[in-house]
Amino acid sequence: MGKLSGKVALITGAGSGIGRATAVLFSREGARIVVSDVVPQGGHETVDMVKKAGGQAVFVESDVSRWADVQKMVAATLDTYGQLDILYNNAGIMGKYIMTADTPEEVWDRIIAINLKGVFLGSKCVIPVMLRQGGGVIINTASTAGMIGLPGLPAYCASKAAVIQLTKTMALEYADKNIRINCICPGGITTPMAAGYDADNPPPFKQSQAMRRFGQPEEVAKVALYLASDDSSFVTGTSAVVDGGWTAGIPKAKPKKE
Repeated sequence: MGKLSGKVALITGAGSGIGRATAVLFSREGARIVVSDVVPQGGHETVDMVKKAGGQAVFVESDVSRWADVQKMVAATLDTYGQLDILYNNAGIMGKYIMTADTPEEVWDRIIAINLKGVFLGSKCVIPVMLRQGGGVIINTASTAGMIGLPGLPAYCASKAAVIQLTKTMALEYADKNIRINCICPGGITTPMAAGYDADNPPPFKQSQAMRRFGQPEEVAKVALYLASDDSSFVTGTSAVVDGGWTAGIPKAKPKKE
């Protein structure tokens, strides 16, 4: 008997990285999965992985910044499984390092649209479903970049800070309706998005994480499982930090070899 037996989970950005790892883990715990992504190839690959592991999954192509697409993926979930118990607003983009004054307006708008508006639209569409069902769980992917500043990532940092505050606000609004809403704040995680860094301009968290390594998508997925399951039945409005100690403070220096 899995922790999510009988549940249906809709996961955005599930065509790779954290979303994919979460889809596979949730399915192993008994959930039926709807994989949403703007890239069909990655989405179908995740569905195949879930099915090979013995789970159930379908793919819905969706741009989470578009209301019509969000409505389509929620409708597809209900048409396929007849319920929607867990929404994981995970889709996100970061963009290249570029200082605020040099950031093109269209780049700012796109990052905000995917990272913040996408969370808003997904939640806006799913909350009425959960109210009719008598409850549910929403998880949002924020970031430690929403807790501290990172030069060169103004739109990303702003969007993720806003996701944290949106999470808290929605949690307060629906706590008495049996809808729990939390977010996860990953640090440096080994994903395709992190792989896009310029070798000559490495991400700051690689050096500053106390554990001196990148995290794995599966390590974030396990936190998502906790938040999605009844193990966290008294947890709402929180930001779960998964960052190898990055935001804890300045890590100790490595001992010098004599």
